Amino acid sequence: MNVKFLGTGTSTGVPEIGCKCEVCTSINTKDRRLRASVLLNINGKRLLIDCGPDFRQQIINEPFLPLDGVLLTHEHYDHVGGIDDLRPFCRFSDIDIYANDITLNALRARMPYSFTENRYPGVPVLNLQEVKVGENFMVRDIEITPIRVIHYKLPILGYRIGNFAYITDAKYIPDEEYDKLKNLDALIINALRLKEHLSHFTLSEALEVVKNIAPKRAYLIHMSHQIGLHNEVQKTLPENVFLSYDGLEIEV
Repeated sequence: MNVKFLGTGTSTGVPEIGCKCEVCTSINTKDRRLRASVLLNINGKRLLIDCGPDFRQQIINEPFLPLDGVLLTHEHYDHVGGIDDLRPFCRFSDIDIYANDITLNALRARMPYSFTENRYPGVPVLNLQEVKVGENFMVRDIEITPIRVIHYKLPILGYRIGNFAYITDAKYIPDEEYDKLKNLDALIINALRLKEHLSHFTLSEALEVVKNIAPKRAYLIHMSHQIGLHNEVQKTLPENVFLSYDGLEIEV
């Protein structure tokens, strides 16, 4: 499996509009972060996890090939704001969107033009597939395990595929979900900043979760400018934990 980090930033992106801090003014490209999303290539099948408002910018220089599925973690705009830009991929086939019922209902409300009986020509054609925690599902020949995590009070989804797992925007992982995260080769998990936040893991909280799960490697995502400079933060991390950056590619 090839994993490409299309974006590694939080909802405001980095640099944040109007901010002149050392991170937002850094000339290091690893300190510039679009909204969080990854593109997976699994034996020639391509899956997108989350499709935020930067999707067009993120995908424009990638090979124009079919998307076999789009996995959504939750309905917040920084994770779904680019779905209309999936339109060109409908030239290959309709787009299968996988998400929980809360997210699917939000998409129907926000994009009613994609779900009317007589759709306007050119709108994205989306096949909405409900994901239920406790029930694995298939995208083509790829088995996916949904993982329930809590984003403040909102239940959202992480995903496990083989020995890889992706979790973002979590503040709490229920005890029963940890069994689904055993024996990972690679874990991607959110770490917003150093200071406490009501709905996201801080860096120290994320590191504690990584310690409990004990993957071979862990990659931090969904960082704000308040995480600090990429190169300086990386020096403080355990040897198997990495601060991800836009454009990073890993093999799992």
